[in-house]
Amino acid sequence: MNDRDTLKDHRREVKIFKNRIVLAAFCLVLLTGLLLSRLFVLQVVQYEELSTKSDENRIHLKPIPPTRGLIYDTHGILLADNKPSFNLSLIKERIKDLDTTVRDLASLINISEEEVQGFYKRLRKRRAPYEPVPLKHGLTEEEIAIISVNEQRFTGVEIEAQLVRFYPQAEPFAHAVGYVGKINERELKRLDPQKYSGMRSIGKIGVERFYEEDLLGQVGYQEVETNARGRVLRVLNQQDPQPGVNLTLYLDSYLQQVSYEALAGKRGAIVAIEPKTGGILAMVSQPSYDPNLFVSGIPYKTYSVLRDHPDRPLYNRASLGEYPPASTIKPMLALAALDLGVREPSFKIFDPGYYKLPNKPRLYRNWKRGGHGWVNLERAVYVSNDTYFYDLALNMGIDDLHDYLTKFGLGKRTAMDVAEQRPGLIPSREWKEGVKGVPWFPGETLISGIGQGYMLSTPLQLATATAVIANRGKWIQPKLLKSASGEIKRELPTAPESIEVSNPAYWDFVNESMRKVVHDPRGTANYRIGKDLQYTMAGKTGTAQVVGIKQNERYDAKKLKKIHHDHGLFIAFAPIENPQIAIAVIVENGGGGSSAAAPVARKVLDAYLLPKLAEQRLAVSKSE
Repeated sequence: MNDRDTLKDHRREVKIFKNRIVLAAFCLVLLTGLLLSRLFVLQVVQYEELSTKSDENRIHLKPIPPTRGLIYDTHGILLADNKPSFNLSLIKERIKDLDTTVRDLASLINISEEEVQGFYKRLRKRRAPYEPVPLKHGLTEEEIAIISVNEQRFTGVEIEAQLVRFYPQAEPFAHAVGYVGKINERELKRLDPQKYSGMRSIGKIGVERFYEEDLLGQVGYQEVETNARGRVLRVLNQQDPQPGVNLTLYLDSYLQQVSYEALAGKRGAIVAIEPKTGGILAMVSQPSYDPNLFVSGIPYKTYSVLRDHPDRPLYNRASLGEYPPASTIKPMLALAALDLGVREPSFKIFDPGYYKLPNKPRLYRNWKRGGHGWVNLERAVYVSNDTYFYDLALNMGIDDLHDYLTKFGLGKRTAMDVAEQRPGLIPSREWKEGVKGVPWFPGETLISGIGQGYMLSTPLQLATATAVIANRGKWIQPKLLKSASGEIKRELPTAPESIEVSNPAYWDFVNESMRKVVHDPRGTANYRIGKDLQYTMAGKTGTAQVVGIKQNERYDAKKLKKIHHDHGLFIAFAPIENPQIAIAVIVENGGGGSSAAAPVARKVLDAYLLPKLAEQRLAVSKSE
């Protein structure tokens, strides 16, 4: 027997064992109590809070963008369509290492450095949590297949299908219809986040911008359940989006194309209006650009080429271009002179080729060096005599001249729904003292009488004023929208008051003087466009000086740079007996209005009126 067996105390060992059992049982009870109490806290005390957090992690609200309203021309031809496109998008909140994920995706499909930079730029903008941010737009079928095969490798990466804007008519309609583009940071701050939830584009210019609220539609929502990796398991609830309103415009695709081609190779603009309705049949600015480039974000290099081009293709000359109206205002001044009693139709002046203010050395020259001899008001219009209108303007005074021309919509934004308009300028004594801080001079009144000096107008304004003449003073506001598939929310401005003259025969006088511009052998446009016309046309040429010519010098285009050549202008309406179209044309640095702008107008008027006349003749022949 050894010493350990001798010293062993069984009673003590039993006691220790029992103590350990008791301690273990106590710990077990304590831990069970703690576990049950925690379970009670979680399941009872914090149930509401934790169940809400659980739902937030499991259930997400996804916005469903509405389908943007379509835009048609007057014949139902699509001008703005929606077509499906697939984007590669990333949800930042579900990705552990964003940079690595982007690099891995770039190793699978072609993603340019510019696209990566654009992605990070969009990511920095204000956005809703869990909102997908596109990395690459317009995936090809092959790229979609590659991403789909590797789907399990990328948490938080998804292929989004969406409808994007498409402009099938492209360049000819770019300035009139406009385009949608990415919502920028400045727009994001002013937009209603609920209305634009899930939306990435907004109307930037043109019809797309003016009717943005109507075209947009109403966003829908989808309540979805997701797994721990963020993938959608099922749809719990859904509120369908409401599509935007479809718009039909007065724009005529055929006439717009003809107008665009008539200005090919030139810088200029054409606006054609239907006088009876005010519908804008054509509104073209040349050169133009492809609006589809802007829909998904235009590459910077491409944008730089357009922005820095010397011909400024992004500039809408039709409604933003402000030019001296030159002699195109003479018919309006003739009406004003008769209506205000400043002139009788028989009143004549002798034109030696210039006009001179008393006690002043400066000569204000007529465009014809030798002058037109004795000239009355009607002849002054159709031969575009400057001397007569210097004298007329001086007798009328700048303030009456300003007030009367303003009645035709000059110097104001009068088009109903053209998003980008400039007011132009019809100067007055008050305007000059307020803006320039100096008094008005009589010489400035003279050159205002031939549409030069401070005077500025847009092609849209000149077409509008021509439509007012065609309507014999009745104002029908120019507009693009013909009809809509739903209610238009945008409040539209009302038309100015119609022009009431003291004697309606004054309108006949103006029409006849404009008719002779085209149909009389002495008319300024007769040689260029008056031959073989199958309808009657009332027109007026205009030649706007771009640079000043010294007193003893002559204008010689050969000695001037092209950008210093005169602008050619022409306004017209036809047929005179039943006006169906009014038009204004400007050709920048094109030279004289009769040589540069009138032939362009003739092409457009022929394209619009000749088919109608042929139909009428056919109908008559069938009835006989």
